[in-house]
Amino acid sequence: MSKHNSSSSQKSLVDVDDSLLVVIDIQDSFLNKYDRAKVQKIVGNVAWLLKVAQHLDVPVVAMAEDIEYAGNLNQTIQDALPEGTKIHNKDYFGLVDNAEIFADVAATGRKTAVCVGMETDVCVAHSAMRLLEEGYKVVVLQDAVASMDADEQVGLTRMRDAGVALSSVKALYYEWLRSVSRTVRLKNKVPELEALRPTSLVL
Repeated sequence: MSKHNSSSSQKSLVDVDDSLLVVIDIQDSFLNKYDRAKVQKIVGNVAWLLKVAQHLDVPVVAMAEDIEYAGNLNQTIQDALPEGTKIHNKDYFGLVDNAEIFADVAATGRKTAVCVGMETDVCVAHSAMRLLEEGYKVVVLQDAVASMDADEQVGLTRMRDAGVALSSVKALYYEWLRSVSRTVRLKNKVPELEALRPTSLVL
């Protein structure tokens, strides 16, 4: 995909059959910087989205930064990952520069990368912008990423200016489903999704 086509595709709705979900560095060592409400929001939203992705056959690529030093992904996030998902140990802040991780992304065959995780202005921004350079459509969910408040705005502005599409968990959910009938079918097929949905996430 050319950079021109990638840029224009940012303005289109997200296609569930072209999506992959990229989970970046949701580790307790980062979460400990934030207040409890912020932690509950990002962990709850991402854990729920992981379950939605699983039932819509959206592949997941997960990673954690410097696991030996900073620890693995938060346990709630680990528990929500599809069975058998490898958690990559990330060195470069941007995932594209980690050959094994980018190979896992490429192996999905999908070209729309939905990015969630931490931190908004560093690893999420580096990953999103490098994925853009590689021809991917990139969507970052503002209620599923985190940094300290001022840093978060820096990261979101930087990514938006670069051509990353900013969205939300709710908006993505309905773009993935597209219709009332598909939404109802998913709810009937997977009733536990309603119980798992964070109370702060109003659909």
